Amino acid sequence: MAEIGIYEKALPKALSWLEKLTLVKELGFDFLEFSIDESAERLARLSWTAAEIAEVRWAVEQTGIPLRTLMLSAHRRYPLGAQKLAIQKKSLEIGKQAINLCEKLGIRHIQLAGYDVFYEEKSVKTREAFMMNLATLVKYAATKDVMLDLETMDDPFINSLEKIYQIKRRIKSPWLQAYPDLGNLSAWSPENVATDIEQHVDLITHVHLKDSFAVTADYPGKFKDVPFGSGVVDFDGLFQLLTNLDYDGCYTIEMWSEEDDEPLERIREAQAFFSPLFEKYQIRGNKRCWSH
Repeated sequence: MAEIGIYEKALPKALSWLEKLTLVKELGFDFLEFSIDESAERLARLSWTAAEIAEVRWAVEQTGIPLRTLMLSAHRRYPLGAQKLAIQKKSLEIGKQAINLCEKLGIRHIQLAGYDVFYEEKSVKTREAFMMNLATLVKYAATKDVMLDLETMDDPFINSLEKIYQIKRRIKSPWLQAYPDLGNLSAWSPENVATDIEQHVDLITHVHLKDSFAVTADYPGKFKDVPFGSGVVDFDGLFQLLTNLDYDGCYTIEMWSEEDDEPLERIREAQAFFSPLFEKYQIRGNKRCWSH
């Protein structure tokens, strides 16, 4: 049965790893998604000592809650397609360090941010740099038995599974797959999401659960902090589609409530929204059920 995870940034920030994973277990989730973002605090994790890594592994062993995935959003600040070669070098270094950390922590999948660049102008050259550097990372990941999964983004560069499929036509490796975000997919083209998933479900390793507001001619869309059920994502329909397509991979609830006044209440609100849908489509999360 599919497992249900929660993104690390949903949890209260000032917790030890044992406290964090214990809370994940108490909340009824099956795994935690680990974060390496563009902040100095989380980038420092790439240089963890053996003792720091051992602390996390011990917490995993004590709780039985694994770190299934790593979300590498640091590439937003240090993109693979950057115009400056020094930033490209830094981007590759971050990618390889993240792969090494995954090997040490027992994480099998990295969700890669699908940006050629984010804070600078896009061009054919930024696309080509992205493709070449991505290919380098894929080859390295293969040597460590770590899968790289491209995320569908809040950016037109990779905003559909079809675009990931086209990238895979060039980078022909089983170690490069897709980790779609239902909120991002739906914001760009709500009417085409089902077809996109249907045609490329064979690429999907995990699914991010997030709501969004659609991009229109006069509105840039909203891709973050949209309450579940208030946006354009047809969760009921998409769960039915994924079930009918025999998708049985993991689902991760993506939230940013770590600095909220009531982060646990926000998580419980998300659980209350998804619980009847998980029951309806028998997405049990290691046979655990949430009660409300």
